[in-house]
Amino acid sequence: MNSESAYITGSCIIRHNKVYGNGGLLWEAGQELELPEFLRAGYDRFSGQYPKFHKMDALSKLGWLAAEVLLKDTRVPLLPPEQVGMVLSNRSSSLDTDLRYYATVKDFASPALFVYTLPNIVMGEISIRHGFKGENTFFVSDAFDTALMSSYPAQLLAVTPLQACICGWVEVMEQQYEAALFLVENKPDGMARPLTAEALSSLYQTNK
Repeated sequence: MNSESAYITGSCIIRHNKVYGNGGLLWEAGQELELPEFLRAGYDRFSGQYPKFHKMDALSKLGWLAAEVLLKDTRVPLLPPEQVGMVLSNRSSSLDTDLRYYATVKDFASPALFVYTLPNIVMGEISIRHGFKGENTFFVSDAFDTALMSSYPAQLLAVTPLQACICGWVEVMEQQYEAALFLVENKPDGMARPLTAEALSSLYQTNK
């Protein structure tokens, strides 16, 4: 599949208590807010109508919030569920939640935390929210691999029924976090950049 057949049609970057959409700053919270407070404030700012959010772990909340911003005012929620997929990655897997869960084992193991001791659960939470049922994969790597995240979604769009794919990076480890989600489609829309590693890298570096 060549780059002219797959397009980056949207982006959402969340880092340093700031939310960027399609390259522009959408919202900034106080730098004194720690991650849980920032995520709650972001939820209130961009959604505020999904009680299940409060039960999620930090990784799922971050990815869920980024997806809310990414998908706003797009055609994707209107596509058939099996035609929207996801390819995500991070560095720490679910270690942030694993450590929290392990701490509870000394007294009474927390079933609520155990649910989130796999990194791909963030994709499940996004899928439940939007009803997506397409192909999905989660990779663990040392850094955001733009070559992989350009080639793999392009292949999915070429050989599966997918018309759109959310791809990118969602990382949480204690107070260190970063989300960089990109909407990739087989039709030009929105920002409509050809899907290449260079384009993903440029967008990822926005206000880094």
